[in-house]
Amino acid sequence: MSTKENIEEIQKKFNLSDAEYLSLAETEFRARFRERLHHTMEIQVYHAAYYKKTLNDKQTETALRLLALWDKRGLSHELPDYVYAQKLLGFAKILLAGQELNLSDWQWHILTPGEQTLFDQVIYGRRSVRHWAAKRVPEEVVRKVLETGLWAAHSCNLQSIRYLVVREEKTPGLFVGADIPGGPVHLVLLQDERVYAANPLNPVRNRLLDCGAAAQNIVLAAHAYGLGGVWLTFTEAMKERVRNHFDLPAYLSVVTYVDVGWPDQTPYPPQRISVEEALLTEL
Repeated sequence: MSTKENIEEIQKKFNLSDAEYLSLAETEFRARFRERLHHTMEIQVYHAAYYKKTLNDKQTETALRLLALWDKRGLSHELPDYVYAQKLLGFAKILLAGQELNLSDWQWHILTPGEQTLFDQVIYGRRSVRHWAAKRVPEEVVRKVLETGLWAAHSCNLQSIRYLVVREEKTPGLFVGADIPGGPVHLVLLQDERVYAANPLNPVRNRLLDCGAAAQNIVLAAHAYGLGGVWLTFTEAMKERVRNHFDLPAYLSVVTYVDVGWPDQTPYPPQRISVEEALLTEL
């Protein structure tokens, strides 16, 4: 197959007809909606705003088409994908009018020295906890921890992360096989593989990076909210047991899990190699 034919085949996977978009499962449609929004308007809007340029007058065509399809599917305007699309479209209209886009309302909060110290405490104070107090972790704390995983960086904004929250008290023995005693709450990270159909150029390695970023947010958040946590690895037998127990569909990958609970130990932090040792080149 020639390079031209390769490009044409890839473009077919991106450029679906209206009928094809409408026939997709909602999960894949929304992923494609986010991916197209990211690559056909989001990047260009912020580029034009930064360099104070007028946006190309065709830059919103894909977004407008997908918003119309969104309504044909009868999806809610309250969903975050739609809300973000409308916000970006508003930005685009300002640029298309040749006006300057003021993004100061969304300027992130620059941490004060005191806040930076607290951040350091989260980063350097976190460690793996393997023994737990007999105290129940409230659902609201679990929800807060899980939400941080969803705010981790994710390639093309595809948002593949899904969860199982499994309490050991309700499913004793399900997680037998790990090299440590099971924690009171198992936070299982899954990935919905259907979303990756939205970008056939997305490298497979990005999927592990997407999940790893979410898991890292989770272990840091657990520490910040007073929990102990330990990031663990499934054996194949454990993965199969979890998959069968919850009758998971094939498109959900069982990737990793984090055990959390109220800590009942204070391990000495394992020391790390220095930046000087890790830094191989600095140009």
